[in-house]
Amino acid sequence: MAQRTTVADRLTTVLGTVLGSAELPVRLRGWDGSIAGPPDAPVLAVRDRRALRRLLWSPGQLGLGRAYVSGEIDIEDDVFDTFSALSSVGKLSETGPMRPPTLADRLTLVRTTASLGAIGPDPAPPAEEADLGGHGLRHSRRRDAAAIAHHYDVGNDFYELVLGDSMVYSCAVWDSPDVGLDAAQEAKLDLVCRKLGLTEDSRLLDVGCGWGSMAIHAAGRYGATVVGITISEEQATLARKRVAEAGLTDRIEIRVQDYRETADGPYDAISSIGMAEHVGRARLPEYVAQLSGLLRPGGRLLNHAIAWNAGEASWSEDTFIARYVFPDGELLGLGEMVGAVEAGGLEVVDVEALRRHYALTLRAWVQRLEENWDAAVATTTEGRARVWRLYMAACALAFESGAMGVDQVLAVKPGGEQPPLRRTDWV
Repeated sequence: MAQRTTVADRLTTVLGTVLGSAELPVRLRGWDGSIAGPPDAPVLAVRDRRALRRLLWSPGQLGLGRAYVSGEIDIEDDVFDTFSALSSVGKLSETGPMRPPTLADRLTLVRTTASLGAIGPDPAPPAEEADLGGHGLRHSRRRDAAAIAHHYDVGNDFYELVLGDSMVYSCAVWDSPDVGLDAAQEAKLDLVCRKLGLTEDSRLLDVGCGWGSMAIHAAGRYGATVVGITISEEQATLARKRVAEAGLTDRIEIRVQDYRETADGPYDAISSIGMAEHVGRARLPEYVAQLSGLLRPGGRLLNHAIAWNAGEASWSEDTFIARYVFPDGELLGLGEMVGAVEAGGLEVVDVEALRRHYALTLRAWVQRLEENWDAAVATTTEGRARVWRLYMAACALAFESGAMGVDQVLAVKPGGEQPPLRRTDWV
């Protein structure tokens, strides 16, 4: 085996050990300008020795993520091409958490890191990493509020740059990839309203209402009376402003309220879009029971949630997405969600899978973030913008590969009028 002399050559040993693959799918550029790896592969630049220390102490997804968020590792080519290449080999090609390194792997990392003068204490995590340790038990109301604040209270201006005019932070519904993000989000909101059978006489509860887009659409287009609840103060502030600007304050009330505290039923319909991921597996029966109790007989619930596809498990606490994006978030399988809804006494009348739609949505968000990069960094931090870029691009690839899905489950509370015989009211 030829002697490796450049920084880039030695970096290939480090990354290959972390990934568990002798054949790297990317080129590596060292901080000295040296480069090594397949000539036509996307380039990953290691700009600082601290990246090696992070990989020495956390040799996996978390160490790589921390180095990227800190700017110690950077992507020189297309973000999707780079992440796709990295996830095609070794441990990153597996779903779920990466397998821990062997003792031999750790010895290789120590020797190579030492040869590059990078041995040292574990660097402090970037400021963007979540720490909910002082906020009580997992999925307590206090801790859920802290988890939501970590993800959603990062600046409404930042989200507007990423999401566009629709201000909808969930999977859009695309007639084709060419319709544009705003039109696809409007189509999703309209689909939900039609599935719920909203009319001027309807009273809708929108759980996890975000910045008010669903409430505004339901009230403005269908005449419904809407209560929107969120536990994000920043979301509620902007949602109220948008409701006032739409002239709908007589039909929409926005509350800062946990779903477990809502007690003013009955409602004709409940929408929960992109919120169930924050509930937690242990709390799922309580969640379904609470929403069922708020529905009148014959009322409809639409639960729109990301899911692990068959055979997969939710992310562990040491993954990048759990530490930086959705602390305490838990994804369930579609079968588990349907089973919980039925066990809660509701009848499931329709299920629609939107996996490919979310891949298109995430790619559109990444495009907006990259087009508005300087402004996005100015509204928050460069580290936060890097977190969102990494997680949205990686999730887009996960939806494209089928590792993750997203589903709308429509259920009816027994005892009232029957839903339509067929789906013709909303297709």
